[in-house]
Amino acid sequence: MPVSIQAHIAYRFAEPTDFLLQMEAAAIPEQQLSGPGLSTSQSDHFARIAGEAAIGERIWLRVHGDFTADYAIEADVQRSLPDIASLGSMQPHELPGETVPYLFDSRFCPSDRIHGFVDAEFAGTEGGKRIAAIHDWVAAKFTYTPGSSTATTTALDSFVERQGVCRDYAHVVITLARASGIPARYVSCFAPDVEPQDFHAVAEVFLADPGAPVGTGSWHLIDATEMADRSKIVKIGVGRDAAEVSFLTSYGNAEFVDKRISVQAV
Repeated sequence: MPVSIQAHIAYRFAEPTDFLLQMEAAAIPEQQLSGPGLSTSQSDHFARIAGEAAIGERIWLRVHGDFTADYAIEADVQRSLPDIASLGSMQPHELPGETVPYLFDSRFCPSDRIHGFVDAEFAGTEGGKRIAAIHDWVAAKFTYTPGSSTATTTALDSFVERQGVCRDYAHVVITLARASGIPARYVSCFAPDVEPQDFHAVAEVFLADPGAPVGTGSWHLIDATEMADRSKIVKIGVGRDAAEVSFLTSYGNAEFVDKRISVQAV
């Protein structure tokens, strides 16, 4: 599924400031990229580094004054889309080592505080059936409410308030999955049909591949906002939660000036 992406951001830095930028689609096998790519205004420093799990890239920049970044790309998305509920469970000792960090608590996903609820609410399910039940519960119980959360809102806060934006939905799904012993991570992405158009966030869970040897599994996207079609999601980066994949992380004061995102299925 081809997806056309155009993004523009503008910030102002009163003092020389270091920041990490991560707004480009990841060059990975499931999404083939073509087009002009990223252009930025002048900076004192520009260096690319690998993103988490080798998915995408971050860019170190140092800027004093006005900064703009423009991005234009077309992504041809080709990924496997099995029925999540059909996928099996994996015992923790069967998990590959690279998935283990996504079982742990993180800054915005305190899964150790929600085990009792998970055990009661989703009793009798495991693996993909557990994830399908989590998706359906969050989609039914939560209200998508712009402005209802802040940069410090955790999954536990959202769980109590039962509202939020895509970031909060993803954090809650991740927290419930980890409390179920299923590795889960945060995915920053672009996706058509997201309203209002913006950078988007979804969860991704690691489940057993049907018919494969023990210990074999793969990652699968979950969007409890139900705005994004899995066949059209274009990944930017992954992390344990939003703190690790913000499109801009500043190590100094940053004044937001402008942001415009357009994502369309071709």
